[in-house]
Amino acid sequence: MQLPFPIIDFNAELNKEQYAAVTAPPGPALVLAGAGSGKTRTLIYRVAYLLHEGVEPYQILLLTFTNKASKEMLERVEDLTGVSRKYLWGGTFHSIAQRILRVHGELIGLKRHYTIIDEGEAETILKNVIQNLDPKFIKSKNHPKPKVVADLISYARNTCCSPREEASERYPFLEGMAEKIDHFYQGYQKAKLKQQVVDYDDLLVYLLNLLKEQPEIRKLYEDRFKHILVDEFQDTNRLQSDIVDLLSGHHQVMAVGDDAQCIYTWRGADFDNIMRFEERHPGAQIHKIRTNYRSSPEILTLANAVLDAQPTSLVYSKELRAVKPSGELPYFVPVMDTRGQARFIIERIKGLVDEGRDLSEIAILYRAHFQAMDLQMELTRLNIDYQITSGVRFFEQAHVKDFTAQLRFASNPSDVSAFTRFVCLLPKVGPKTAERIHKFTLERASKLEKNFCDELTSEEVLKKVPNDAKEEWPSLAETIREISNDIGEKSPGELVQLALDGWYSTYIREIYPNWTERADDLQSLISFATRYDTMEELLAQLVLLASESNERTPEQARNCLRLTTIHQAKGLEFPIVFIIGLADGTFPLKRIIDTGDLEEERRLFYVAVTRSMEELYMSYPMLNQQGNQVMRLNPSRFIQEVDPSRYETLRIAPSSGYYESA
Repeated sequence: MQLPFPIIDFNAELNKEQYAAVTAPPGPALVLAGAGSGKTRTLIYRVAYLLHEGVEPYQILLLTFTNKASKEMLERVEDLTGVSRKYLWGGTFHSIAQRILRVHGELIGLKRHYTIIDEGEAETILKNVIQNLDPKFIKSKNHPKPKVVADLISYARNTCCSPREEASERYPFLEGMAEKIDHFYQGYQKAKLKQQVVDYDDLLVYLLNLLKEQPEIRKLYEDRFKHILVDEFQDTNRLQSDIVDLLSGHHQVMAVGDDAQCIYTWRGADFDNIMRFEERHPGAQIHKIRTNYRSSPEILTLANAVLDAQPTSLVYSKELRAVKPSGELPYFVPVMDTRGQARFIIERIKGLVDEGRDLSEIAILYRAHFQAMDLQMELTRLNIDYQITSGVRFFEQAHVKDFTAQLRFASNPSDVSAFTRFVCLLPKVGPKTAERIHKFTLERASKLEKNFCDELTSEEVLKKVPNDAKEEWPSLAETIREISNDIGEKSPGELVQLALDGWYSTYIREIYPNWTERADDLQSLISFATRYDTMEELLAQLVLLASESNERTPEQARNCLRLTTIHQAKGLEFPIVFIIGLADGTFPLKRIIDTGDLEEERRLFYVAVTRSMEELYMSYPMLNQQGNQVMRLNPSRFIQEVDPSRYETLRIAPSSGYYESA
């Protein structure tokens, strides 16, 4: 289709690096677009350039990771060229797969009118399959719940591994269950096929199988898509990259991404996809876009120093260049502990507001949710409006409230609502059943003149528990009994530790795919509990904090402080950024120091640094309290690797919010 195009002066509207990528000759190309370098602009102008060169709109395939990104890019292409977005093939991997499967899915056994199910519906089907194949599996406290099995299966499919392999390698506590889980997976696939439904993963798996098994269909789309553009290529998993390879048999593919921002391998992203692009597409051109329009030179100097610490053999070399004028050096702020960290941040925020800054210009980034607990408490106490863009407030999280309910009940056995909350976590136990168990136990304890929590462990109470919950009940009841009996003798911190060692620690491992992160949250409550002399004081504070509403009007949400994990902050930018918890053991996390990929943690720090436009504060708590133990922490190794001349150290007076340069 030949359409009139407005004249675009590509040379004038792009910098030299962007221009080289946009006007690249035919053939495979890898565009390494650094943070804040105009990646989206480069992609949009590449599409416009191809259209100006005579490529038909339907011959261009633009693959993105989110519908929002796809919509934004197609709208901007339309504004730039005048070509309606309806003529372009653009969307997420899943939406493009859906489009192709609707036409050709019957070739691999899918009826034309199949339906797509959501995550909850998929889990229900899997649960029914497990119950039919092995009714005892779900009932056992030593077996993972369907949600965990579903997560394992999904990860395996997206990384092109078998669930059997994944169960053995990624979930060591499932040792010995690999074959059984593979059996469940096969049953799950048959059940979906019988119902003619597909889950999100199926869309990509079926598309890959279609392209592999039907050469004529693969050639049809190879011929159709003369140019394939992939956004955020560093985040692609094995399944997605294999689809790209099959669709681009002609090697007319441009992958745009940044190896330094690959931070999602934990959910299946394959770092090798971007690092081995040249192997998979011989003769690929490499374009590096290093001019950064976001951050000050001082912030970029620090970011470059973070990248310099990477093993050079494993990454593409790059150095971001600033166009903004010079500003302040980033600040490194040692503080006494997390409470001191919270006080410093709030004092500095007050100062920034006094200087005319709006709260919406400020973001606080952290590696894990629990690291923001003290800060959230202080912000709430001072009535400073904030929004958490990566979930709910710390004390409003389901696992924190579930855990707290056990402490509440052990302290006050008359608290039926607390009892109901955690007992309903057991299989086949609803509110009415929980209330009946509570009533029976109360009457029996009163009649026998026994302690209510002691009586929870009796055989008579166990008989009132549904059969499916009987296996887990003794562990739960014993945990509550021990906490109750030790109240008044042990400190709140010791009681929290006792609860953590009990039933709930096993429960979260079985029920939550991200149980390690949730365990970290709960572990942080030990330190929190040591601040209180009695369980009553601790519980009062927990309940008050959990009751704080996170609801706000759209106007309030726009004008408030932002708190977020670094993962959720990727792609965002803020004039002023605080990175908190920069101590070894908290960033990088201890469990990753022990077992994980430190390079991905370093890349995560780089992402955090490059969110800042003008001012950057990095705080380091020197002390951490666990129970009665106070441990001295070292600064994060990622800070220690950087020349101290790249930042300015601020010293905080222990008893004040004032600070001064070292």
